[in-house]
Amino acid sequence: MLKQFAKSVLASLGFSTCTEGYAWPLPLLRTCLCIAGKVGTTGMLIALFASSSEARPDVQPEIPMYQAPQQVMPRARIGGTLRGSEGEDPAIAALVPDHVGITVKQHPVLNWFLSKQTALPIKFTLIDERSIRALVEQVITPPNQAGVHAVNLEELGFTLQAHIQYRWYISVIKDENSPSRDIVTGGMIERCEFSECMVLGATTSCTQEAVRTSAATGFWYDAMACLCDLIASDPGDTGLRKQRAALLKQVGLHGVAEWDLAQAHAGRR
Repeated sequence: MLKQFAKSVLASLGFSTCTEGYAWPLPLLRTCLCIAGKVGTTGMLIALFASSSEARPDVQPEIPMYQAPQQVMPRARIGGTLRGSEGEDPAIAALVPDHVGITVKQHPVLNWFLSKQTALPIKFTLIDERSIRALVEQVITPPNQAGVHAVNLEELGFTLQAHIQYRWYISVIKDENSPSRDIVTGGMIERCEFSECMVLGATTSCTQEAVRTSAATGFWYDAMACLCDLIASDPGDTGLRKQRAALLKQVGLHGVAEWDLAQAHAGRR
């Protein structure tokens, strides 16, 4: 009967049983039976859970490591630190490296950070290296909370052409009659042809492994957008926030990274 009890407890922890009635791993079962005979079933359960914990330690998620493309244009980011002034004004930051970021997607998601909720108008602008006038100029609804937010080019009906460098901006408009007072951040993006991207190691899936792959092969926008989507789907996963903070620190966005880590410690989104 004691053996059967040990078998049922082990099965509840995910260990499969063999035809003789023992459970794998055998050393753990023999230890349980020996302890149970001396200290009773309560002691056996304590020892069993302790052994299970030692046998299967928590594994920390692997941190993605960003490798910039070999040919990059320096100083592509506007606002290396959180852009904004003290007081009631919000601070903003584009979640981009300080060079042209690469994507495999025709309609990528562009992520940016807002330090506090604001009622001020916010505008998204997209231009390319060939144009003087904006290709997209869209007022967006101010987010109702601080944090990481996104502009989805598919929702705006715009497709990136391959091998064209685009510059994008997020502007918090303080005075419509005085653009110089705007709080502005932004970055640059370029799409490569799908076949070329695949040769370079791009992926179109969105998993933690895909984040690491995209970062390691230089596809910043795809890695960051996927990681932000994973966090949005599971805001309580502190490991995902730590991964995002690590990526942000790698490209010099320490302020946003510290905010992310603070949210992870607080257990908030």
